[in-house]
Amino acid sequence: MAAKVEPFWKRKTLDQLDAGEWESLCDGCGLCCLQKLEDEEDGGVYYTRIACRLLDLETCRCRDYASRRQSVPDCIQLTPAQAGEFQWLPPTCAYRLLAEGKDLPLWHPLVCGDLQAVHRERISQAGRMLSETAVAEDDWEDYLIFRAG
Repeated sequence: MAAKVEPFWKRKTLDQLDAGEWESLCDGCGLCCLQKLEDEEDGGVYYTRIACRLLDLETCRCRDYASRRQSVPDCIQLTPAQAGEFQWLPPTCAYRLLAEGKDLPLWHPLVCGDLQAVHRERISQAGRMLSETAVAEDDWEDYLIFRAG
């Protein structure tokens, strides 16, 4: 009888993951690519429906992932070293969940094998976002959807 092998995200810490494993943790929700506003009074971070100009509004995937930082210099590259700072990520994000010692949700592609589950479960904002090129920055506050944390 063969021993059951736990999936890599249960066997390894974030800093033990190879590049492929790290990238595979992304569920494709696109929420990290939404514009965020910080409340100057309490420091809270609020997500808007306004997406980075590189985000495909239907698939929630970056249209130029490999070169995104050339077009969007302030695009954040998540790394295991930043795990303690992941509180700004949505509570459903695998990077944040694993950093907090939690498991992946059942709809995560690594768990269920279905890349579309994140959209069917309405975790993503697929089809409900606007490009940052379509909304004046002064109006972003009108498109708040939730507070991080």
